[in-house]
Amino acid sequence: MTRTAIVTDGAPAAIGPYSQGIRVGNLVFTAGQIPVDPATQQVVGGGITEQAKRVLENLQAILEEAGSSLDRVVKATVYLKSMDDFAAMNAVYDAYLGRGGEEPPARTTVEVSRLPKNVLIEIDVIAEAGAAALEV
Repeated sequence: MTRTAIVTDGAPAAIGPYSQGIRVGNLVFTAGQIPVDPATQQVVGGGITEQAKRVLENLQAILEEAGSSLDRVVKATVYLKSMDDFAAMNAVYDAYLGRGGEEPPARTTVEVSRLPKNVLIEIDVIAEAGAAALEV
């Protein structure tokens, strides 16, 4: 089994002993992404809507670097600081991953007591890699 680390400047740099993403065969596994702007390495301002958008943009950058995309996500796990933010998160999630209601990814959403840097949301995904990515 060959594992390939995914590294991109389009997402926040790893701050510990982990990779932004790992490609194994035709699957890409991302690390959990929080709403950190990769240019500044700082948490974005605003509420759940702004934070969810930044998280999904970070995930998109990692997947694209791996030869995949948000359209190829098969499973997502969403961690929320408060389930009161579920509807607003879901609206942003739908814009990025909803696929017009046709075969959206499987998803788990849980409320957690605390997230890194006290952010409101963290998401990780598993996606299928494109054929070109398999040749690398």
